[in-house]
Order: sequence, then structure tokens, then C-alpha cells
Amino acid sequence: MHYQNREYSFETPPELKGETPGKYPVAIVGAGPIGMAMAIDLALQGIRTVILDDNNVVSVGSRAICWAKRTLEIFDRLGIGDKMLEKGVTWKVGRLFNGQQEVYNFDLLPDDAHKMPAFVNLQQYYVEEYLVDRIADFPDLIDLRWLSKVAGEDIADDEITLHVETAEGNYDLAADYVLACDGCNSQIRQRMGLNFDGQTFEEHFLITDVDMPEAPFESDEPERWFWFKPPFHTGQSALLHKQPDNIYRIDLQLEQGADPAEEAKPERVIPRLKQIVGDRAFEIDWVSVYSFTCAMLDKFVHGRMIFVGDSAHVVSPFGARGGNGGIQDVDNLGWKLAAVLKGEAAPELLESYDEERRHGARENIMNSSRATNFMTPKSKMEAVFRDAVLNLANDLPFARRLVNSGRLSVPCALEGFALQSPRNTTRGLAPGTPCPDAPLENGWLLNKLGGEFMLLTVGRRAKMTAPGGVKVLHFEDHPGVTAHYGDDMIYLIRPDQHIAAAFEAGTGAESLKFALARAIGKSTLETTS
Repeated sequence: MHYQNREYSFETPPELKGETPGKYPVAIVGAGPIGMAMAIDLALQGIRTVILDDNNVVSVGSRAICWAKRTLEIFDRLGIGDKMLEKGVTWKVGRLFNGQQEVYNFDLLPDDAHKMPAFVNLQQYYVEEYLVDRIADFPDLIDLRWLSKVAGEDIADDEITLHVETAEGNYDLAADYVLACDGCNSQIRQRMGLNFDGQTFEEHFLITDVDMPEAPFESDEPERWFWFKPPFHTGQSALLHKQPDNIYRIDLQLEQGADPAEEAKPERVIPRLKQIVGDRAFEIDWVSVYSFTCAMLDKFVHGRMIFVGDSAHVVSPFGARGGNGGIQDVDNLGWKLAAVLKGEAAPELLESYDEERRHGARENIMNSSRATNFMTPKSKMEAVFRDAVLNLANDLPFARRLVNSGRLSVPCALEGFALQSPRNTTRGLAPGTPCPDAPLENGWLLNKLGGEFMLLTVGRRAKMTAPGGVKVLHFEDHPGVTAHYGDDMIYLIRPDQHIAAAFEAGTGAESLKFALARAIGKSTLETTS
């Protein structure tokens, strides 16, 4: 049975009941995975939000399905990671074909000493459903309003007023900050007249989800299969992988000049699918034809208006960097905005979100564009290079590193940016690195980190008291933790589970005090005054 979208009811807001709820700390426009995850992250910090969405269902069609390890770790911190693991299809083996011949295969996570796998395939509508359910755990902190369209905004130095339209009437709502999580076609971005420059790709792709009881894979485990010049399709590429409920995602690059409206018709789609799955019974669950753009805003932070997810940056779907990148925006912004609203940090701290996540977006766009150009050569010489690489990759490992069917999403490192202390040791992990997980006797390391600044000390010589009331997590003679973090090491961990500073054992409390001040955006002058 195909997924049935829940419908969520409109509830009359206090503004239309004659009440005056006052100014909200944060208003979020868009109840997709980014907007809802943002509200949950802020609620975990005690920050009240209101979410406004013009729809009343979770996403129609599976849309984003491939959730990477770091994103799963963030979702776990937000409280839905276990649900995603339970329902999702876990995979780590990918196979790459050139025509009929398998060029090579790869294992994304040979080390299984992590709670979260390399990737989980799970339809976006399930993720959104889990987020809606999680929001219900914060009735005093999150006000989720369906069928509430934001038609305009007045931006002032001290607040933003949103103009909201509903079937029961219109009203205004004021907030200290507004987070634009309204997607790649962001109306807020367009009304503000912001440049959204990038590269538009002319290629069209047919994406189809099929309900197919009989697995097409030769192995017992779900895998990701990618073809260059597939024998069953005249386009340049094809992709096949599995989702829950026996739903398989099939992605086909269409021939040049293909008419998107015609290609989405069943009489065109079904013969293409039969070329791939043969005589297996299947039923079409969802079809879409798309082209794409790689683009980003020049700035994500515009005073009290902050852009998050696809409203700030878009990439091609190759490498699963869109939804994953957006969730990593949430991870980066949540604790910083909470610190500003609580008076623990100056508003200038939000500039570090702009700096760090524009870096992440640039990295995602670079990898995404390179993958697209390798998969769909734009010149005769590019095609010659691509074909030569594929032929060499049959036998030569070095050539396999040049094959690009989508560099799969990994978190970007933040070393060298303003909040991280300069590295003063070659041992251990560098500042800016996301914390790797490790198995503990009573759970997992990452479940003990995040949400606040913490000091992670590893080894007998590293045991110490942290400055400023920061909690300390200490490990001695723990092989799993030591294997990743080194022995006799001290780490200052940010609330988003990134390393802010790394020191060898014996470092004095004053150095840690400076590192903590830097990580919250305070200058050296402020910390010494």
C-alpha cells in the first residue's frame, strides 16, 4: 500500500482570537525538514518558535531519500534518529557500471564502530512525519501553524513583522528573528530581491519511485547501482537504489531535447522501467522530471532575516548534498541563535553561521558540479577523458578515485575559521572536525556530546576541571575513544559536536578559557577586560 499523506488541521491562532501573544523570539517560514528540525533544535535550547507553512501535509513524493551519516547523527541529537534507523533501508555498498560491465564496487563504512551507518534511505515524507510527532513533545515551545501563508515581511532593526494570510483572516506577527526555510523557490528571497547566482544545467532527469516486491539486486543486501552509458537506456546515466516499503528509486538521464511533460507520461515511463527491471511486477508510486541549478546567496544572514537550507543554497541531486547540507545548516545555526537570544553571545556570533555554512555550500556546489560534468560531458574532450577514466578503472585503483558518479555527502571541516582555536599539536583531531562516534559500555559517545559546550578529556594525564562551569567527559583506558581521539588529549566540543580546540594533556586552564571565549565569538579584548 502506498504512503498516505496525513492532513493536519488549521487551528485558529491567538492573533485571530483577539489575543496579543507578543513578539516571538523566532519565527520560521516553512515546515519542511529544515524548518521543523530548526524549531526542535531551538526548543532543546529552551527557545520558543512559531512555524508558518502554507500547506497542511508532509511532502508529496519521496523527494530527498538519502540521509548521510553526519545528518543521521544530527537527527539522533534532535530525537528521531532511532525511528529513522528502524524504518530506513541501511546501505553501504555501491556498484558502478560502464555499460554492462561492473567497473568496481566500494564499501562506505568498513568500520562499524558507529551508531549511525554511512547512509540510510528513507523517504522525505517519513522524516517530516517523525519531525511533526517530535514537535508535539514541545507544546510550550513550538507553535506549528498549517495553512498559514507568509505574504510579506517588514524588516526593521529591532524586529521583523510577518504578514500572514489564512482562510479565517489575515494577521501580523512580530519576531526578533525570522528563519527563511521556504525552499529553493523562496518567496522571501525573491521579495527581498537577493541575488541567487549559479550554474543552471540543461540536462533533464526522469526520477521514478516504483513499488516492486521482487528485489533487482543480486546480493541479499540493498546496494546503490550506478551506470554510465547503461545498455538499457540511451541516456548518459542511470541510478537504482532501494527505499522502505519495497519502493525503488530509479533515476534516468533523458536524451538531449527531451520534452519533460511528455517524458512524465505513463506510456513513456513504463517502457523505460521495463528495460531495467525486466519481467518483475512493479507499480509506479511517484514520477517527476527535473533539471537543476547549483547556486547560493552571497550572504545567508541579512540582519534579523536568516536563510537556511535550499532558500540559501541549491545543488544537483548527485551526492545527496541538498537535504543533508540543509540539516547541517540547522546544526550550525541552532546553538548560536539560542546563545544570542539568551544574552550569552553578541549578535555578531551569527556571522560565523554565514562564514561556516557558506563554506559548506561552496564545497557542496563544487562537488556537485564536478559530478554533473563528469556524468554528462559538455565537450568531446570531456567525453574522451571520462571514457578513458572508466576504462582504466577496471584494473587500476588510482583511476577509480577519478570516477565521479556523485561524491557522497560528508561534513565539511571548519579548521581555520574564526570560532576554532589554532591547532598547536599534530596529535589527535584538528579543530573544526566533527566528533567521531565511539561505542561505550552504556551507549554511544555522540549521545553524550552536543547541546552545550563540553570538555572531552582522554587519558590519565588529561583529567582536569573545565573553566566556566563547562561539563567534563573523561575517559581513561578506553580503546574505542582513544582510537579516534588519541591518548592524553583535551578537546573543547561545541554544542554542534564539532571540535573547537584541541590540546595535549598539561594545557593550563587559561588556554581553555581563551578557547571557550573564542568559540562563543568573544574577542581576546573582551575575555581579558
